[in-house]
Parts: sequence; structure tokens; C-alpha cells
Amino acid sequence: MLLRHKIFGKPVQTASSAAIAKSCQIRSFSKHLKAFATIDPQNLSSSDKGFNLVKGEWVPSKQYMELVDPLKGGTMVKIPDTQVDEIQPFVESLQECPKTGLHNPFKNKERYLMLSEVNRRVVECMHDKEVFDFFVKSVQRVAPKSKAQTTAEIQVTLDFFENFCGDRVRFLAEAQRMPGDHGGQFNTSYRFPYGPVGVITPFNFPIEIPVLQMMGALYMGNKPLVKGDSRTSIVLEQWIRMLHHCGLPKEDMDFIHADGPVMEKILKQADAKMTLFTGSSKVGEHLVKSLKGKVRLEDGGYDWKILGPDVPSRQQDIDFVAYTCDQDAYAHTGQKCSAQSILFMHRNWRKSGLLEKIKAQAARRSLSDLTIGPVLSWNNERIKAHLDAILELDGATVLFGGAPLKNHTIPKCYGAWEPTAIFVPLKHFKTQKKRNLLTTELFGPF
Repeated sequence: MLLRHKIFGKPVQTASSAAIAKSCQIRSFSKHLKAFATIDPQNLSSSDKGFNLVKGEWVPSKQYMELVDPLKGGTMVKIPDTQVDEIQPFVESLQECPKTGLHNPFKNKERYLMLSEVNRRVVECMHDKEVFDFFVKSVQRVAPKSKAQTTAEIQVTLDFFENFCGDRVRFLAEAQRMPGDHGGQFNTSYRFPYGPVGVITPFNFPIEIPVLQMMGALYMGNKPLVKGDSRTSIVLEQWIRMLHHCGLPKEDMDFIHADGPVMEKILKQADAKMTLFTGSSKVGEHLVKSLKGKVRLEDGGYDWKILGPDVPSRQQDIDFVAYTCDQDAYAHTGQKCSAQSILFMHRNWRKSGLLEKIKAQAARRSLSDLTIGPVLSWNNERIKAHLDAILELDGATVLFGGAPLKNHTIPKCYGAWEPTAIFVPLKHFKTQKKRNLLTTELFGPF
């Protein structure tokens, strides 16, 4: 307890419930937000800029790139377009971190409690409704999806921080000891950091994926260089600024807006001891070779769902299967690693009207509430080419969808496509060439 007081100060005397209620009534909910936010998600423009974080300082890059608004077109915000000739500070920052990390079970052990306190302050900050809504709206601007989907992403992230308050960061570093086979011998294992590490994350969950991964790295004493997808990284920058507001030392991690090859060059020159990559299988396989295996992958998924011969007798169960199939395939416009990519359905289900029910569920999706939205990694030309290639197969037919969205302002660099399902006879999965076509992951509502 004395150590806690030394690090964080003495606990405040407990107030009465009446005093707490009174303070809540007069509190200004904008205090937290004003302390860290550098953008207004509802009024983004070309005058808004992102910054890189290196060696504890927020710095600009020599040149900026314009991020196109995925719903309206035009410049939404400008983000650093960091070039190779600007990477030396990032390389040096990673190299300054020893292999033993910023802390471990033998050094700087007070940092476990410090990070738990940062978590507590983040939880307090995020329970400010204005801050919570700020991140919901920010994510919706850069990766448009329904309020329910976006709120769930932010809530899951908040739950993570709640789980690691108190002593939970310290407990995460739990050691194990086993007795030996003679006097004086024993075996002890410790959870040690790698030291300088990289974190590379995709666009579809711009807060949840990078934040959970980089915080896990920080908890165990690593110093991460974090790169989110450039299409959504401005939102991740805001979260990191909130972490600083909540007490995270600015030198503990670096953050970069950059293209993939630039990040790769930093990791190679700095000899990062481990990199956590979430994204496509193709890029993941490249990084495994380039970084000599010092990579952990959470790569792309082509997800199958199989409905066997047993059809539920209750209509409400069939309705739930239809609802779940629609959600799994088309929520967040199909832009999830867990999205349902293919459905194998036994013939017994045809009489249940399942396909018609899925079609009816999909037809309810609308741009107005973002239950369908822009496809950020495939444009309409690529989607149509893939659709046409599948329809050339004997017996393949469009069950529903199969056409671009109408009456929208989504720019042509992104996709705008109806929720689509195509029936393909099972025989086409027997040959490798056709199977490769059918298992191509279209990261969209397909």
C-alpha cells in the first residue's frame, strides 16, 4: 500500500452518496475530451492533420496524403505520408529499448502498477459519455458501420481496460516454479518481454484490434512501434493521445502513419524482436520471410458455415438461423475476418424457406443507418469482375443482390455493393482452379 501511495498519491477520502450525486450534476463532461482530442469527427476537413509519435514527441512528416471521405468523397483529413528518409528516429527509438524491455519481473517492477493505474484512468475517461460517443463517431467516419457494430467495438475495448485495473497487469506476469529431482534444484519460468516490437493492424476494427494488441505488449514490458491502416489511423492516434492524458509515458511507445514497405524497413533496420501482424495472408506470408520468422500472424480468413440435414422443427429457430447467417455475412458490410464467406446447405433446408428469409433480412440493410456501407478494400469494378467470373460456372445463379448500390455519394475508389449471395453447385469445388476462384476472399458483402 505504501508503494501505491508513492506512485499514485494517497487515495481520496470517500465522499457521501449525496456529495457524489451533486458533483455529477455540476461536472463538465467535456473536460476529458478537451484535454486530448485534436479532431471533431462531425466536422473533419482538409485542415485537420495527423501526427507521428516518436521518442515521446508528436511530430509532422515532410509530406501528407489526403484521406478520401468514404461516404461523401473529397478530403476528410490529411495524414502523414512518412517516407523512408524519415525513418531514422523510429529506428533509433526501437534500438534504445533493450531486449530485457522497459520492465520485467526483475527490473522496474513498479511499472506493472503504473500501467494498471493508466487503465483505471482510461476506464474513468471512457465512462464519460461524451468521450465514448467521440470514439463511436470517429470510427464511423473512417470505417462506416452501424452504431450497434461500432458501439460494440468500443465497449469490448473498454471491457478490456476494466479487466486490467488493480493488480491484473502484475498478475499477468505470473511466474511458475517446479521442484527439481534432487536437493537444491528447481525450475522457474518468467514471462519476459521481447523488447522492441512492432504492431501492424487493419482498417476494419481501427480501435479494438490495435489497442488490445499494443496494450498487451506494453503490459509485459515491450516497447511497440504501432502502425494502423492509413485509412483509419487518425482514430487510433486519438486513442493514444487519450492514453497520454491518462498517464501513459509518451516514451513508452511509438506510432507511425506510413505505408507498409516503410514500416517493414523500420522493423528490419531496428531488428525488432517480434512483430504482431493482423491482415491479409499474402502480406503476412511476405513478412514471415522478410523478418526471418519473428512474426505472429492473425491473417485473413475465408469462413465456412455448414448446415447439416437436421432442420429445426420450430419456426423461431429457423428464423434465428436466417438472422445469424445475415449478420455473419453482411454486418460491417462483410468486412470482418470472421465474416461468413460461404454457406454449405443440405437440401433439407430448401423447404424451410431459409434462403428467402436471409434475402429478406439482407434487404432491410440501408446506407441510412450504415447497416450496409462502403467497401474500403474492393471497388465496384473488382467486385463485378469477381461476380462475373463465378457466374460463368455452370449452374451458378444470383440469389439476391448482385448489383451496385444506388442513390449514394460513395466515391469510386471504394466499393458500393448490395448484399449479395450466389448459388454455386457443389461439383465445382472438386477442381483446384474453380476452388481457388470460389474461395477468393472478397472482403465485402458477398
